[in-house]
Amino acid sequence: MLAKRIIPCLDIRDGQTVKGVNFINIRHAGDPVELGAAYAEQGADELVFLDITASVEKRGTFVELVREIAKHLNIPFTVGGGVRDAEDVARLLNAGADKISVNTAAVNNPGLIEKLASRFGSQCVVVAIDTKHTAHGDVVYINGGRTPTDKITQDWARQVTELGAGEILLTSMDHDGTKNGFALEITRELSENLPIPVIASGGAGALSHFIDVFKKGKADAALAASIFHFGEIPIPTLKQYLKSNGLEVRL
Repeated sequence: MLAKRIIPCLDIRDGQTVKGVNFINIRHAGDPVELGAAYAEQGADELVFLDITASVEKRGTFVELVREIAKHLNIPFTVGGGVRDAEDVARLLNAGADKISVNTAAVNNPGLIEKLASRFGSQCVVVAIDTKHTAHGDVVYINGGRTPTDKITQDWARQVTELGAGEILLTSMDHDGTKNGFALEITRELSENLPIPVIASGGAGALSHFIDVFKKGKADAALAASIFHFGEIPIPTLKQYLKSNGLEVRL
């Protein structure tokens, strides 16, 4: 059995780590360089950096900040937000990123996924999907959760897999920041029907939520932010808890 991964997420705005609820009500959560170094030391399996306003502000990711964070890491580092083309990816990989997350640009130009997978390898390409449950089903949102699309989440997830994505980062906008638990149903649906790993994001608030997302949601990895940033659940405590409940984790 592959070890389940625990992934802290640095949501970045104006060079600082922030966190919101349902993609709004943003508050400051700490220095990203210090947080990244601390998470690597605590035993996080990977780190994700998302520049949450880059797409809506139509600019690239903060490359120098990525470079500074990467200096302090010895774990895989995924960077997203404002990635628009292969040149953006090359710059971020040169700055120390191991994987790149694309969302808005991939929805606007699905061929980008194929191009990036061909040039850099599928293992480098993470497609982030921000999803919200509506009367029309589970709908994909872009521009940092501001703009609904005509894409149904399950269909889009299958399409990006076929185009060469190596992993999906699935964030439930309904659950984001609520601390009421992950979106288990759609996480399980994607995890059971796709041949690539699914990272569940949005809703972590208790140790039991991680058991649920791995056992009931069938996720390969779980991403969280505020519970780690504000010291509510230390990563070593979480990993020991998962192990004691029969899940394979790297200690």
